[in-house]
Order: sequence, then C-alpha cells, then structure tokens
Amino acid sequence: NGSGTTCPLPLGGVSASNNGLENLDRYFRLQQPPRHFRDLEEKVASRIVANQLPFQYRADFLRATPNTALVPITVEVRNRDLSFQSKQGLRSAVLDLYGRITDPGGRVVRTFEDVISRDIPESLFQSSMDLSSIYQKSIPLRSGLYRLDVVIKDAQNGNIGTLAAALRVPHFEEGKLDASSLILADQIEPVASAQVGVGQFVLGAYKVRPRLSQEFLSSDSLGIYLQLYNLKVDEATHKTKVSVAYRITEAEDQKEVWRAVETADHLHQGGEQLTIERFIPTSSLAPGRYTVEVTAIDVLSDQTVMRSTEFTVKPAPAGALVPLRPSLY
Repeated sequence: NGSGTTCPLPLGGVSASNNGLENLDRYFRLQQPPRHFRDLEEKVASRIVANQLPFQYRADFLRATPNTALVPITVEVRNRDLSFQSKQGLRSAVLDLYGRITDPGGRVVRTFEDVISRDIPESLFQSSMDLSSIYQKSIPLRSGLYRLDVVIKDAQNGNIGTLAAALRVPHFEEGKLDASSLILADQIEPVASAQVGVGQFVLGAYKVRPRLSQEFLSSDSLGIYLQLYNLKVDEATHKTKVSVAYRITEAEDQKEVWRAVETADHLHQGGEQLTIERFIPTSSLAPGRYTVEVTAIDVLSDQTVMRSTEFTVKPAPAGALVPLRPSLY
C-alpha cells in the first residue's frame, strides 16, 4: 500500500515560533524519498504530455502554525481506468506517482513520489470496476501562492495522467476566528491515540476520507469535517463558548431545505481549537445540486466564520443495501 505522511504533532499543536516552524519543515524534508521517477519528473518539466489516465484531485488547508498550513493533496482514479494483472487469486494494479510544488518564480519548494499498489480479490474484481481508488499525501507549506504538478503512470501499460493547478495557501491570522477547508467525506472516525496525525487521511485525531466527486447517494450520509481556530477561552472556566449552525440550500435558487444548530452545551469545549465532525443523512433530499453552509459563532469574542461548498445527491440504485464508495489504497 502507498505510505502516508507522518505528522509528529496534532494539528494546531505546533508552536508559532520560528523553531517550531523550522522543526516541522525539517521533519517533512527528512521524510522525502530518494528521487526514483526521473521520467515523471521530466514530464513535469516539459509540460507536454498526452493525458491518457484521467484522475480527480483536491487540496485542503488546515492550520499547522499561523504562517504554515498542512495541505492534504488527494488523488482519485477510477478502477476501470487502471490496468490489472492476475496473480494468485488477485488482480493487481501499480501506479507511480510524482508531485512537485513550485513558487511563482519557479523555485522547487517540495517534491514527493510514491509507488501505489491496488490489490482486488478475483471474486470482487468485476464489481470493483464501478468504484474508485484514492490516495493522499500531506505537505506543510507556508502561506502564499504555489503551482502544483502531479504525474501518475500506470506501471503495467505506461499510460500517464497529469495535473497542473494553483495552490493558494491561506495565512491563519492570530487572534482572529478562522477555519480550515470544509471537507465533505464518506468516512470520519476517531483514531487511537498512537495514530493521531499518522498516515493517509488522518487529520489530527480523526481519519477523514474526502469524497472528491462531492456526489452522494440518497442512501449515504453527508460527512462534514471542519477545524475552528483562535477561539476565545473564558479565563474563569477555561472553556470556549461556540454555537454552530448547519444549513443546506438548493444550489439553483438558494431555497433552504434543512437546518440544524449545535449550541455550546452540545460541542466539546476545550482550548482555542475545535474540531467539528458530523454526518447528515441525505435521504430526505431530492436528487439535485445543493450547498451546505457551516457557520460558527464565537460567543465570547463575538466573531463569526463561515465555510460552504456544493454537493450533489443522486438516487440510490433500486435494492441497494450498501452505497458504493471509493475504496482505499
């Protein structure tokens, strides 16, 4: 399986000092593998590639320090687009992945590469062709504008897919209520204390697998993950006081179709950072396009922050008992 990135501290737990930032940067540089995929690196440099292997991607931004974000970069490939070989009751596919991040001046800030294998039992192979496989790499970046290039190569047939995208890494201003990216997920679950910050899809104390298509069946639940930063802590109680409102509207006419509010009594109140994670059933929503908004109010500082994103609900297949979801590398 593809290896994930190991983060030594929980998100938000890194000192804002230069030493903390340098230690974080040094740690991730030590994790970089030796450069093996010279051919893929050359594809990035030439920027002339036939896109034979389509894939989806997204990047999210979570605070590591005020000037540094942890950027999970997620790639998803349809299983039907991969070349599988049969061996000992398994169908296996192998992808080589190379990524490069550069600043506006063209200076290489970070590179990463991985060999990713996908093994499917022969008995499940045909049904898995309707599924996708997903991979994630988390990179720390200072606030600013970057270019991300990703090349993936099917090791069996040589097909190549490429991506070039802008990364706008936010600055998390100290003393101001702020939030991470709003992530829609099909899996959110707590991890054991020894696994906090360790491995693919692990954000702080949770394993969060994003739904890149942002499409959900009516038999699914809509997973919501969001981190809040710089909450004011009451000096007497040593707790924060936050209210969070969830709102779903039809994307076309903004008609509200669902709303819920969580008060401070129902949220885990602790330090200046709070993680919001919950699932919303989509069974009451008609097939169509929607917008979900999450609005957090810091009652003590009278500050508000809102994040929103669109998603689509599709009808569940007749008789479907288990919704189709991306499988993991």
